[in-house]
Amino acid sequence: MMAFLPSWVCVLVGCFSASLAGASSLSDMEPPLWKESPGQFSDYKKENEMYVINPWVYTERLGMYKILLNETARYFAKFAPENEQNILWGLPLQHGWQYKTGRLADPTGRTNCGYESGDELCISVDSWWADLNYFLSSLPFLAAVDSGITEISADQVVLLPPLKDQTKFCYSVSSCGSSFRETMNKWNAFYQLLQSPLSNFDDLLKSLWVAHTSTLKDTIKSFEDRYDYYSKTEASFERNWVLAVRHLAAVLFPTTLITSYKFQKGLPPRMLASNDTAPFINDFTTFQNVVLLILNMLGNVV
Repeated sequence: MMAFLPSWVCVLVGCFSASLAGASSLSDMEPPLWKESPGQFSDYKKENEMYVINPWVYTERLGMYKILLNETARYFAKFAPENEQNILWGLPLQHGWQYKTGRLADPTGRTNCGYESGDELCISVDSWWADLNYFLSSLPFLAAVDSGITEISADQVVLLPPLKDQTKFCYSVSSCGSSFRETMNKWNAFYQLLQSPLSNFDDLLKSLWVAHTSTLKDTIKSFEDRYDYYSKTEASFERNWVLAVRHLAAVLFPTTLITSYKFQKGLPPRMLASNDTAPFINDFTTFQNVVLLILNMLGNVV
């Protein structure tokens, strides 16, 4: 297993050439609707002196990431211009890929949530991808508020609940801190390190991945029932994806803008159907077929 790990990670991070065709500037690499999404707290609704965010709308959840990128840009300026080396880029890019490939839509088909023919910006609470991403947006976002990265206080922001399964989620700095204390502490530790003038890129990356993997560990079991809503091929990809993330964390994959963008060129461009068999999926690129094949092998080895 240890011998297999470096080889597949090598493919994902650049041994297999991922073309940057179509991305002539850094702005071309941004997630879908990035420019249209909120970029500051005043872009959200305010009620009783509290900012109210609906994370079940794609652009509103994306806006949480945009605020994070904007508020932390000054700390990454020493590494590269234009915030390109901000290692938080991996989170919104992943969310954008989920949106673009239909993975935030209702997998049961019972509603029009997330579909082009219906409510396209809707994020379905029945989506496995959306539910795990909820915590990879809300916890880093709320921890940033709690850490003093943003200009508002911890009791000034609240997230709206989904239409069902409300007890599976948390909605504020206090409720998430109570439900996921250890993980919130790890996100807080990342932001404290970020604010230190002595911080370096490698230590920040390590701290980020510690918080990221802790988030998955804390939440993944709550949504195992969602696998039943997908084809066996897609459900297998979901399980293998979690394994892949853990291994990317182990090798400290740099989640900067350009690196994350290149990496996502290898991810499936649509939901997987039951008859999809890598590396023989006709409408996938060679790179996408190879990456999916490697992830399948990873799942079989583990």
